[in-house]
This record gives sequence, structure tokens and C-alpha cells, in this order.
Amino acid sequence: MSTSKSTGPISTFMNHHYRHFNAAAMMDAVKGYEAHMASGGKMMVTLAGAMSTAELGLSLAEMIRQGKVHAISCTGANLEEDIYNLVAHEHYERIPDWRGLTKEAEQKLYDKHLNRVTDTCIPEEAAMRKIWSIMADEWAEAEKKNERCFPHEFFFRALKKGKFTQHYQIDPKNSWMLAAAEMNIPMVVPGWEDSTLGNMYASFCMKGEVKNVHTVKTGIEYMMSLADWYMETAKTSSIGFFQIGGGIAGDFPICVVPMIRQDLEKTDIRLWGYFCQISDSTTSYGSYSGAVPNEKITWGKLSVNTPSYIVESDATIVAPLMFAHILGW
Repeated sequence: MSTSKSTGPISTFMNHHYRHFNAAAMMDAVKGYEAHMASGGKMMVTLAGAMSTAELGLSLAEMIRQGKVHAISCTGANLEEDIYNLVAHEHYERIPDWRGLTKEAEQKLYDKHLNRVTDTCIPEEAAMRKIWSIMADEWAEAEKKNERCFPHEFFFRALKKGKFTQHYQIDPKNSWMLAAAEMNIPMVVPGWEDSTLGNMYASFCMKGEVKNVHTVKTGIEYMMSLADWYMETAKTSSIGFFQIGGGIAGDFPICVVPMIRQDLEKTDIRLWGYFCQISDSTTSYGSYSGAVPNEKITWGKLSVNTPSYIVESDATIVAPLMFAHILGW
């Protein structure tokens, strides 16, 4: 059973043409997602790589607003880069021939304060430094009140206060972070410290501009909050896991189930009820990102009955198509 009518032109095209091989695997995963939702399940989506700079918000934001995503795990880069795109899109530069860049050409981009992500350059002044000043004010305000918040909560606060509104350069409906803030969905951002804003926070702490390093909550606290959310949500719903890419964005949250079952010794907690990973990582020995879903059974993350899928493709192509089908576009 599907939660969407799937009658729009994109869905119709996919249903007719994507019948075999990797295309069929994608369709199986889409239909599994829809069936999971139709049965009352909830879904966590994890974002690795640079999916925000790839403008996944064009489809992900609507998925959030329509209640088809119930929690998000993302890297610190994806957290901030959606906001960069929101406030500085007109200043981005695309480099079509990025594979042909020489070291000298890369240096010229650096000298112009253009930080390259594959074919897209993020403007330091228009994006990063504009965000930094707003977030620094949020940290300072929290510290004065002796408050502590998670990295995403500081962004949610600033978004809800309208601190970025005057700087919008895209239609705000296409910002998945703004959608997440509006819906107040649970988030975890493991390894936030290695993001650009995380680096800045560390420098502020070292310079004494932030007196309490714990004003921003930690990864351990993220795991604890995720466990609380999972245990409460699992009382009434099966929870699915839709992983875009590999890395810590997926590795961190999927471990919450064995942590609850084995370390908290709450053995009656549900395992993940759906699993899909979109990845171009080659299946190989020793590669977690390239591990097939069955390996997760041995770690107490998935059961033998969990509908599991792997779509071996470029997530910037596949994820928007899958979301479009789920939305009935």
C-alpha cells in the first residue's frame, strides 16, 4: 500500500521505465518506504556528503512538511550548508570543468574566498561569515542565561526569530532546515565539531569569547536524546532508516538500537523496521559504507524480517526521484 497517489508525471515515468537492475532496486526501496509509512511507521533520514549544497532541500523540505520524515541525522556540514544556500545562493559559483582544475586554479579560488565542493563554490564572506555573526550572538545569549543547546537547536532558534529572513536568496520553501525548524522534528548532528561552524566555536572557546565550552551540547548527549526519542516512538510505531551516503551521519544513529538493547538491556525494543541506503561506495571487505544490509543483522540493528534495500547510485540523482515518487509528483 502506498501513502501517496503516485500519479504525477515523475511518478508515472518512474513506474513505467524503471523496471530492472538498479532502477528496479530503487523502485523496490520506494515502495518499501511507502508501505512502511502506510502501516503507521516513522522514518529517520540521514544525510552524509554535501547533500545540502546539492540542494536536496528542493524535495526534502516538502517531505518534512508533509510528515514523511520524522527525524534527521546529518553531518555538521549539511546542517550549516542548507543555511548558507538559503542566504547566499546568488553568490555561489559553479565550476563545470572542476575535474580539470590545476593546483594553481584551486589556489585562485581560495584567494577569492571561494570554498569548492565538487562543482560548487561556497562564498566565504556572503555565506559563512554572515552565518557566523548570527550564531555567535545565539551562543552568547545562551551563555548569559546559562543555557545549553544542541547545534541544530541554535539554528532552529535563529530561524524562528527571523534572524536570517532579510538575507533569503532562495524561496524559503526549499530550505529543509527551515522546514525542520517549522515542524520541530528531532535531529542529531554527530561530529558537529568538524564542521566550519564547529571549528569557529572551538576557536571562540580558545579565545575566551565563549567561556563555557559546554554551551553547545555534545555527541554523547545527542545519543542519549536519540535513545529517548527512539524508545518513546517505538512504543507505537515501527521506525525506518533511510540512509543517504555513508559516514557518521548513518553510522551514529543506527547504533542506537543495539545500544538500547544491549547496553541499556531493554531487549524488548523494536529493531529498525525498514532500511535503505543510497550509496556509490563499492561493496567491499572492511568498508562500512559499502557493507550490505545483511551485515547489520549481526550487530543487532536489523532483523531477518526488516525490509532492506541498497541502491548503488549517485544520491544527488536518486534521492530526489525517490522523494518525488513518495510525494506523488
